[in-house]
Amino acid sequence: MGIRKLALIGALAVAGVSASYVSARAEDVKITVWSLDRDIQPAPNLIKDFNTLKTGITVEYRQIQFDDVVSEAMRAYSTGQAPDIIAVDNPEHALFSSRGAFLDLTDMIAQSSVVKPASYYPGPLKSVTWNDRYFGVPKATNTIALYYNKDMFRAKGLNADKPPQTWAELVDMARKLTDPAKNVYGITFSAKANEEGTFQFLPWAQMGGGGYDKINAPGAVKALETWKTIIDEKLASRDTLTRSQWDSTGTFNSGNAAMAISGPWELDRMVKEAKFDWGVALLPLPEPGARRSSAMGDFNWAIFANTKHPREAFKVLEYFVSQDNRMFKDFGQLPARSDLAIPPTGQPLKDAGLKVFQEQLKYAQPRGPHPAWPKISKAIQDAIQAALTGQMSAQEALDQADKKIKAVLG
Repeated sequence: MGIRKLALIGALAVAGVSASYVSARAEDVKITVWSLDRDIQPAPNLIKDFNTLKTGITVEYRQIQFDDVVSEAMRAYSTGQAPDIIAVDNPEHALFSSRGAFLDLTDMIAQSSVVKPASYYPGPLKSVTWNDRYFGVPKATNTIALYYNKDMFRAKGLNADKPPQTWAELVDMARKLTDPAKNVYGITFSAKANEEGTFQFLPWAQMGGGGYDKINAPGAVKALETWKTIIDEKLASRDTLTRSQWDSTGTFNSGNAAMAISGPWELDRMVKEAKFDWGVALLPLPEPGARRSSAMGDFNWAIFANTKHPREAFKVLEYFVSQDNRMFKDFGQLPARSDLAIPPTGQPLKDAGLKVFQEQLKYAQPRGPHPAWPKISKAIQDAIQAALTGQMSAQEALDQADKKIKAVLG
C-alpha cells in the first residue's frame, strides 16, 4: 500500500472520528430547564423552537409547581441534581445568589452581543444583581397601576380624564364615588396577609420615603394611615384584608368598585368582563413632586452554579433573550426590557393601558433584593393586618415591623 493511500485512509479516519465526536456532542449536551410555565406560556414554547435549530444543544423541560420552587430547587442543588437553568420569582433570586447556588454571569454578559444590561428596566435588572454582579437574566416583568371607571367618574361629576394624582385626591374621589345604596365602593385593592399585601403596600411606603429597610419612616406611616382611612370609612370593602388581587379586580369589573389597584395581567380580562369605559393611571403620589415607585413582579432566568455546561446553558439564555420581542405578542407578558415596543393590539382601552404600565415600569422596584425576603415580607404583612384591624396604630405596627426586619438584616 502506497504512502499516499495510507495518508488518505488516515485522513478519512480522523475525519470519521471528528464527525462522530461532533455527532456525539450534539446528542450529549443536554440542558435541563425548570419553570412554572404551562404549555401556553414562554418556556416550553421557546424551548421547542430552540430545539428545532439543531445547534448541538438539546433542551429538556420540566414544569414545577410554585410552592415547590425554593425547597425543591435548593434540595436539588445540594444533592447535585439541580437543572442547568431555572426560572425563579424575582424576590427569591437573592436567596440563591447569596448562597452561591447561581452562576455569576457577569463576564459572559459583558461578552454577549445579545444580553445587554442597559436594555432592561432598572427594577428587573436590580433583581438579578447581588454584590454588583449579575446572577441571572430577567425573564419578564409586571407592575401595578390604578384602574378607574370613567363612567362612574362622569356620573359623580368628576373629570374622567383626570384620575387622582395624590393620595389625598384618591381618598377624596373614593369618598365621592362610594355609593352604599348601589353596593359600590370607591376603591378596591389587596391587603391580604401574604406576598400580595406586601406587593401592593411597599410602593406606597417607598413613595413616602421609606422602604423595607426603613418601613417605619414617616411617609410609610402616612401610607398605612391612608389605607386605614380607606378601610375605616368603608371606601373599600372590609374583605380587602383577605381578598386577592384577582378577586379585587373582579369587584371592579362587576361594577362594585370605582377604582382598583392591579396589574397588566388583568388587561385581557378587563376587556372581556368590564362593560363600561375604563382607564389606567399611574399610582398616585403622597404629594405633587414626590418620587414615584411601583411594585415589580414576574420571574428571572438563572443558571445553577454546579452546571456541567455553563457556556451551553448561557447560549440557551441568549436565545430566550433574543425572543423577548415575542413575550407580549405570543404570551401576553411584558418584556423586562425598555428597548422593545409593544405592538398595538387593536383594542384602544388595552393599548392605552399598556402605555401606562410601561411608564409605571420605569419606577418599579424589586422586593429586596435580600436572601431573607420571606421573613421581611411577613413582618410587613403582619403590620398591615395589625393596623387595618385596629389592633395597633399604623405607627406602632410599623415600629414593630421595623424591629423584626432589623433583626433579620443584622
